[in-house]
Amino acid sequence: MSAEQQHRDGQAADPGPRSLAQALRERDDASLGALLRSRPDLLHPVPTDVTQLATRAGTRASVLRALEHLDRFALQAAEALAVAPDPASYQELLDLLAGDDGDEEVAGALPATVALLRERALVWGGEDRLRLVRTARELLAPSASHSSPTGLGPSVAEATSGMSPGRIQAILTAAGLPHTHDAVSAVAALSALFADRERVAELLEGAPEASREVLTRLVWGPPYGQVTAEPAAHLRWLLDRGLLLPTTPGTVVLPREAALSLRGGRAHRVPEPTRPQVAVAAERKPQVVDAAAGGQALAALDTVEELLRSWDEGGPAVLRAGGLSIRDLKRTAAVLEVPEPVAAFWVELAYAAGLIASDGGYVEEHHDRHDRHDDDGEGYEDEETRDARTRRRSGEAEHYAPTPEYDAWRDLPPADRWAWLLEAWLPGTRTPGLIGGRDGRDRTLSALGPGLDRSPAPEVRRRVLELMAELEPGQAPDPATLLERLRWERPLRSAGPRREQPEPPRAGVRPAYGGGVAPNDPEALRTKLTEWALLEAEMLGVTGRGALATHGRALLGTEGRSEGAGSGTTAAGSARATVVAALLAPLLPEPLDHVLLQADLTAVAPGPLVRPLAEALGVLADVESKGGATVYRFTPGSVRRALDAGRSATELHAFLDRHSRTPVPQPLTYLIDDVARRHGLLRVGAASSYVRCDDESVLDEILADRRATALRLRRLAPTVVAAQADPRTLIEGLRAMGFAPAAESAEGDVMIARPHAHRTPPRTPPAPVPDGPPAPDATLLTAAVRAVRAGDRAATAPRKDTPEAEAPGGLPRTSPADTLATVQAAAMTGESVWIGHVNAEGAASQLLLAPLRVEGGYVTGYDHTADEVRTYALHRITGVAELADETDGAEPAR
Repeated sequence: MSAEQQHRDGQAADPGPRSLAQALRERDDASLGALLRSRPDLLHPVPTDVTQLATRAGTRASVLRALEHLDRFALQAAEALAVAPDPASYQELLDLLAGDDGDEEVAGALPATVALLRERALVWGGEDRLRLVRTARELLAPSASHSSPTGLGPSVAEATSGMSPGRIQAILTAAGLPHTHDAVSAVAALSALFADRERVAELLEGAPEASREVLTRLVWGPPYGQVTAEPAAHLRWLLDRGLLLPTTPGTVVLPREAALSLRGGRAHRVPEPTRPQVAVAAERKPQVVDAAAGGQALAALDTVEELLRSWDEGGPAVLRAGGLSIRDLKRTAAVLEVPEPVAAFWVELAYAAGLIASDGGYVEEHHDRHDRHDDDGEGYEDEETRDARTRRRSGEAEHYAPTPEYDAWRDLPPADRWAWLLEAWLPGTRTPGLIGGRDGRDRTLSALGPGLDRSPAPEVRRRVLELMAELEPGQAPDPATLLERLRWERPLRSAGPRREQPEPPRAGVRPAYGGGVAPNDPEALRTKLTEWALLEAEMLGVTGRGALATHGRALLGTEGRSEGAGSGTTAAGSARATVVAALLAPLLPEPLDHVLLQADLTAVAPGPLVRPLAEALGVLADVESKGGATVYRFTPGSVRRALDAGRSATELHAFLDRHSRTPVPQPLTYLIDDVARRHGLLRVGAASSYVRCDDESVLDEILADRRATALRLRRLAPTVVAAQADPRTLIEGLRAMGFAPAAESAEGDVMIARPHAHRTPPRTPPAPVPDGPPAPDATLLTAAVRAVRAGDRAATAPRKDTPEAEAPGGLPRTSPADTLATVQAAAMTGESVWIGHVNAEGAASQLLLAPLRVEGGYVTGYDHTADEVRTYALHRITGVAELADETDGAEPAR
């Protein structure tokens, strides 16, 4: 016995409920909870009873959202019901989907699909009276201006509704049908003709070839065509026989019954009852995948750290419209040594993780200033500090800078830092791939700017990972089949037949990241979101060599922290982050506390360095190359930078000797000593500015150098030269000439130059823009179902037939004395009564109350509507009505 036969036999000829509200009322609690879980928008706010739930489930916005979350076959079933008679039987629905020749796959999948549509309150009614909710039918059924998503047009009755009776009789005659006495029977006869496959075939045997070609073009939609005032003969043949019916002047349509006959009874050209399988493009050892993903994760951390380090002293300015300028993005890409779209992704990721933000108009500084302390401990305010204070006073333009959360993130272990980033990436709705494209107003979308939120992004991102997790460890999916699966699970509705889909990524071809997407093109957006999810997962180390890593699978198994990244809790604050970090940690190399010094003035770090060593070496040397091993090069400029930071030559020698696994090369020792010997020999201070040197021959050399002309130097004394330039310009000019000057304070002390660490005030990371309300948890579902049941019991409890006790609006209406007496009597006998209540905001409601205590102007009792004990002021009760005899004195079941 087939599945559809079992389905029919298991369902007697039961007319079913008479309304959607009754259908929902007959459900058990588990089924009602399943509805609220699948359509969480129905929970906000919690419906007071089943009637309100049914009303809300039929609203346009809610039905649209429910249709958009159906898979392709469920949507096809709903579209078929929209063109079927209302109500339709299960067999009629099956015939529309399987066609005259039948389809075993459709017959096997349809029972579960109908059950799904029932569960989501899109279909209700008995087995022989299936009804699509009215709003869904309005959205999916054809009209005079557009066809159904199936490509079918209006029925004969709908298309001829404005046609004259004489014209209808003329069509009957041309089609070979007998004359009728009224238009209704004429339309019925014509509909019956077009619904009969054999009779339609006989009618078309005498049609011109050109007429049959027209029908072939219209049969699968769109069914509308244009005709002139004097149509050609082959079109006139179709018009005379009603195979084309006029809808508006110059427009004709192929009626639904005729189209279905030509289609063999099928509503869709290709029913898709079976979900496509994700093919495997490559298969690798899981250990290889995990190792590759671990390397990518380490590279991701290095890239984010490099970005934040480059903005540590204050990042680029914020555009007036928000975001980064194209020039600043190019500079950031050059620093990170990646393409601009990839640099935009890292910038957006750091922003989503709460690690960078706008400073709000001026820079909050945590800086080690060019400072010196007097003997009494008083601080010294230098020029930089005065400039910062002036900027704050004048209201300087906004800049991007690291947030205080960056300092907390930087102190975490590498695995926890990576988990922090993933907690921001997975639920984020900002879409970096759009950067560089255009919005609906033809404005360029910029990094960190507005207009980048796309609500489907988290769902697509998570679903891509879930589908990859369904494969065996080490298997990499084929992107084309992955995209086709996502399209089947979340097809995009359209007003007409299904459009041609954008070309999916081909196996073995790695698409470029970014490039944007045309606005108002949801199909192209979904394709791009899938591609971007795969590329981002690879860049972050969630996948390795195209397959999901072990720690990537853990991302899908546990709930993450609710506070969001950067909210003051570390990655260890979530169960998911803890598990992921524990799985990733063994794949990351341990930080090293040593380097290998070489004779060519370079140092090789064979792996990641501990933070103090990396920071100190970053000041003393320049990074020459990155990769599995980082190469640092020592130059006079880098050594001078370390001396400017307050390190002496002796300290530098000791530092290198302590952290090098190889002997310190003699050329490096000579370089440090040579730069240190000349460092600070010249002193630059603020007059306009001046140069002071105990060696007069050095000043003579400077004055004789042509490159000093721009500094406009003038000798004031044998050891002092004045300049027209400011101290900073003078120092840079002397360094360009090969000298190593040092800045000094007004008291003549050498000032140590340490970098400023700019921080924004505490910032909240950008909140995702969800695609509707979040899915409810089990506690909320249980409470909501209980409240709806309680409200429904209260709303359906019968009252005594006392019309005089009701106000025109339906609220019970009694005098204050009668109200008090009835409530007191109910409290004594334990009965439940109806009360009308008006709250402090003036909202009126009806409540089923079992009074427990009446005192002090208040009544306390069990409110069956709210399913809890509540207290109400007597002066806000409009009146009281007793329940009918069959429920008097009996408390409704809880």
